[in-house]
Amino acid sequence: MSTKEAYKQKAEAELELAHARVDEFKAKVKNSTADAHINYEKHLDDLKHAAEESKARLKELSDAGEDNWEKLKDGVENAFNSLRKAMHDTAEKFKS
Repeated sequence: MSTKEAYKQKAEAELELAHARVDEFKAKVKNSTADAHINYEKHLDDLKHAAEESKARLKELSDAGEDNWEKLKDGVENAFNSLRKAMHDTAEKFKS
């Protein structure tokens, strides 16, 4: 397996986890009060946006050739760092 393919598989697994967390948080939003619902929706929207951005960057990486994919790696890392932060922030908000 190439380094690119291994990196892509790792990123895809992390993206799947993010989608699962979005579904988990959606269920919690449905069970919240109206005020909490509005607050939670903003965090959930941020998380969804970060997941969409990560997915787009991963697609770019997938479409890149073996010799060019490393040039895109920083953009992918930045997108996934934002996704990790959004997941953490959302999880913290749902704890309270």
